[in-house]
Amino acid sequence: MSQSGSMPEMTKEMQECVNACMACHNACEEAISACMQMGGAPSMQIMSAVMDCSEMTRMCADMMMRRSPMAAEMCAMCAKICDMCAEACMTMPDDPIMMRCAEACRRSAQMCRAMTAAAM
Repeated sequence: MSQSGSMPEMTKEMQECVNACMACHNACEEAISACMQMGGAPSMQIMSAVMDCSEMTRMCADMMMRRSPMAAEMCAMCAKICDMCAEACMTMPDDPIMMRCAEACRRSAQMCRAMTAAAM
């Protein structure tokens, strides 16, 4: 932070990444609920990836919003977790909730990679 205590302006790209992370978080929460209703070992493995992704995307968005100096590193990790979650969701191609989650994960991963490259 500067001496005056003001934070730098959030760029359009940062806001788009925050929005993508929050959309992914919401899709993951919906997928977690769906997995809990399905039960069984396969959905438990998928649910683990989805839960990690849900938490990571929320935390990543929070860190960007408060301009954390670790936000770029968090975005890099978030992109990896979103990619893993998308792959897990793709193992259930007939489930529309899981396909929406995979799509949201891919978008979030793409936006996070862009933020990492921009090095906030």
